[in-house]
Amino acid sequence: MNKRVLVIGYVWPEPNSSAAGTHMMSLLKTFRNQNWQVEFATPSQPTEHMVDLNDFGISSKEIALNCSSFDDYITNYNPDIVMFDRFMMEEQFGWRVDKFAPNAVKILDTEDLQCLRQARHTAHKGKRDFTLADLQSDIAKREIAAILRCDVSLIISSYEMSLLESHFKIDLNLCHHLPFMVNLDNLPKSLPEFEQRAHFMTIGNFRHAPNWDAVLYLQEIWPLIKKQLPEAELHIYGSYPPPKATALHNSKTGFLIKGWAEDANNVMQNARVCLAPLRFGAGIKGKLLEAMINQTPSVTTDIGAEGMTEDHAWPGLIANSAQTFADAAVKLYQDKKLYEESKNASETLLRSFYNQQELEASLMKRIIDIADNLEAHRMQNFMGQMLKHHTMKSTQYMSQWIEAKNKNNSL
Repeated sequence: MNKRVLVIGYVWPEPNSSAAGTHMMSLLKTFRNQNWQVEFATPSQPTEHMVDLNDFGISSKEIALNCSSFDDYITNYNPDIVMFDRFMMEEQFGWRVDKFAPNAVKILDTEDLQCLRQARHTAHKGKRDFTLADLQSDIAKREIAAILRCDVSLIISSYEMSLLESHFKIDLNLCHHLPFMVNLDNLPKSLPEFEQRAHFMTIGNFRHAPNWDAVLYLQEIWPLIKKQLPEAELHIYGSYPPPKATALHNSKTGFLIKGWAEDANNVMQNARVCLAPLRFGAGIKGKLLEAMINQTPSVTTDIGAEGMTEDHAWPGLIANSAQTFADAAVKLYQDKKLYEESKNASETLLRSFYNQQELEASLMKRIIDIADNLEAHRMQNFMGQMLKHHTMKSTQYMSQWIEAKNKNNSL
């Protein structure tokens, strides 16, 4: 049976700007592949790099925060499935979905566990190691509550699946492991060889804190690489580079801020090595998946590789200090045998963990099973029902108070 899907987005999808945008488009296209009706709604402002959803047969709608106009909208649309993009959208609109579309399957797309990313960022700023105690935060309480209130949450990283079960005691019946989905039929058929590639590169949305920190860290790492490879350059790509980023551009040292990449695959294919010195973050990293797709060996950290390989070899090298990272980058750049081994490891990983066809089938089966047994599924989630009863009432009343206040101010 054809279903109506409503996706409530935190931002408009920008697949060429961020891994989150690519992942969102994969999900939207997965729903369309079932011949389901799909609408994307968001309170976010349009952006210059947003994708035209009409090209994919997906309708769109601008919605307002803290406004009862959404109640009429969702009643008229009458969705069978509602997917929230990040927990903040579930907080804003979840209680309205419960009230006006109570039989819709509620899915939370976490993108990554933001409480984990924030906790690691806090520890990094404090110049100390991250501990599980850092997860006892308000944002963790909010995010875990949203997971419990939904029928199923999409978790991108195997590490985060384990963390939810072991630390937060979440029943994994409420979670579904869904890494990035790669169409293996569309993998590049012909790629530049070792001798045809040159220089280092990195890529990532400059607005994403882990990416910006990685650029700053590369300021420390790059002189160590340049000392050993004086002819090499580092090409740094990414959307929305701020003035503080472009100010780092230095043609004399080969530290080149390139900004927006029209074709990320092209710049990845022509580089010899991808660098991703991530010191904090969560989820799995789109830039490293793009490197695998384009058979570009990479150097990253334990944080960068987390949840991406299980027990398989990393397609490159892993290092966690500036000097060891630089040495690994130089070794991978010069050692053709290691380079070829890393390229081969890329395809093994893609076929083992990121096969779109298998991941789509598993996701669809999970959603349909929940939809067909929704009442029984919810009966097993007493904590979620309790949170709906208590916490969402406060969210509802706050939203209604803000709406009343806004109306009063407009008079």
